[in-house]
Order: sequence, then structure tokens, then C-alpha cells
Amino acid sequence: MAIVPGALVWEIVKKNNCFLVKEFGNGTAKVQFSKEGNNLYNTHSYKYSGLANTKTVSVQPGGKDSVVLSTTKTRKQNKPASLQHKSVMKKDFSRMVKAVNNQVADNYYRPDLKKAALARLSVVNRSLQVVKSGVKKRNRQAPKVRGRK
Repeated sequence: MAIVPGALVWEIVKKNNCFLVKEFGNGTAKVQFSKEGNNLYNTHSYKYSGLANTKTVSVQPGGKDSVVLSTTKTRKQNKPASLQHKSVMKKDFSRMVKAVNNQVADNYYRPDLKKAALARLSVVNRSLQVVKSGVKKRNRQAPKVRGRK
């Protein structure tokens, strides 16, 4: 089976596909989003497309307090079961940032997606943090007494 070039795939799927979400923005301006996997910004464009590019990056929430960074193996395009290389990150945020930088930009994998991957990592990490619930602190100032006029 021959591998189809990404530009040809994008020309076929850019007008209509099952992942495309078309909405109206301000006035009559049309905004297009994409629900496909491996799309960091969820925008409908060739640069972020998970369908048209052979090298893709995805940052997803994992289990409890973990983030999954997955990249596509370029030589396994004909085998969908072993296409993704997933790495689970459970460390603190600065180590996760360093791991994403190493995998995406420093390794020359997709340096153009570094900013988008870090933005997605920040949002996913913030969504995993649990808000501490406890006794609220009382105001320790004396209550103000209002006098009669």
C-alpha cells in the first residue's frame, strides 16, 4: 500500500469531512473547527490537521494527575494499531514542559508545533488540578457598627 502525500489528503478532506464543525462567528463570518485527534488547537487548517500530516503531536489528559503526550510514528503509517507513540507524564509542570520541548522541538520532530503543544499542556494541566475545599477563612476584623442618624 502506497502512502498518499499529505497535501493531496488535505485537498480531499478540506471542504468536507466528518470531523469538520462549521459555526457562525460575528455577523456572517464563518468559523471552522475540527474534532479530529492529534489537532492541538482544534482549528481546521493544514498545519494542525491530524489527518493530512504524517507527523502529529497530541497532548491529552491521562489518568489521575497525568498527561499523555503522543506522537505519530512516521514509518508505521500502514499499521493504525501501532501508529501512536504515547508517553505518560506524571511529574511536576516544569518537567512536563521540558519533556514536551525535547520531544517536539529539540528533537526536530515538529518545531512549528512547539507553542501549540505547550499551550495545550498548560490547559490540560490546569484542568487536572483539583480545587482545595475546606473551611473558608473568616474575616477577623471587628464588625462595623452603624449608628442612627
